[in-house]
Amino acid sequence: MAVRLSVAEERFPVAGAFTISRGSRTEIRVVTATLSDGTFVGRGECVPYPRYGETAESVIALVRSVAIDLANGLDRIALQDRLPPGAARNALDCAFWDLEAKRTATPVWRLAGLAEPRPATTAYTISLGAPEAMREKAAENADRPLLKIKLGADGDLQRVQAVRAGAPNAKLIVDANEGWTLAQYQALAPELARLGVALVEQPLPAGADSALAGVARPLAVCADESCHATESLPKLARKYDAVNIKLDKTGGLTEALRLKRQAEAEGFRIMVGCMLGTSLAMAPAFLLTGGVDFIDLDGPLLLAKDREAPIRYAGSLMFPAAAALWG
Repeated sequence: MAVRLSVAEERFPVAGAFTISRGSRTEIRVVTATLSDGTFVGRGECVPYPRYGETAESVIALVRSVAIDLANGLDRIALQDRLPPGAARNALDCAFWDLEAKRTATPVWRLAGLAEPRPATTAYTISLGAPEAMREKAAENADRPLLKIKLGADGDLQRVQAVRAGAPNAKLIVDANEGWTLAQYQALAPELARLGVALVEQPLPAGADSALAGVARPLAVCADESCHATESLPKLARKYDAVNIKLDKTGGLTEALRLKRQAEAEGFRIMVGCMLGTSLAMAPAFLLTGGVDFIDLDGPLLLAKDREAPIRYAGSLMFPAAAALWG
């Protein structure tokens, strides 16, 4: 099926600022790919991530590099070999799924052989900041059942203590964004576990995570920057207890489904995560959430403006996307 491609950058404001160990943002830059067969249109969104050498400009150029192939019949399956895992392939892969759903009047979950998605609880992220500011943000969101705390700087224990004081009943997960050493993990892990933290994402840099192999892990460790596509899994054994599946890393829903199946078969716990994107990026990721341990798809909750026909959230309860948005 030959399709026509259009691709563009879009910007959306963040509600306040979003801060992690690598910096702070007040807006997001996303790339949206649109595929049309002349009658039906499919869309996919990706978030270029500088940590992986991506910019909006480089991703748009990579998406455009397959325009002739798409006009000559490149399909979703062939796309998996035509482009590497990453943001550009994600936008196109999700646009293909959406286009097929529109053409066949069949929801993507059914096309993919999945169970019908049900509302599910997502984490809500507390940005990195001073402990008192994080306590106040936690108190504002104390009724949410799962909070994710951004860490990766001096004073991390005090930050978690402050969040726990602000939200005494919430389940906690923390994300160090590669900001710790092994010694810091070993010192912090027992203390965080006593504070009710269930999981830490990527405590060590991806290039230095071999230090996790064979050490005691009193606090479960989840691979994020170390886990991209299915081919990542052999390097994660003995170092990680869980993997964070993000479509911008896998290069789309097609590979994410494959990664989830293989990771589950190998005994990893599963987190479904996201970059900071709009509802259009969350919609395909939500189809991965059945039976997983942690869901972190709160991107739209952190924005000052979302897309039309946005995903509905009732507190932290997230609902499946409407067909008007995607899938």
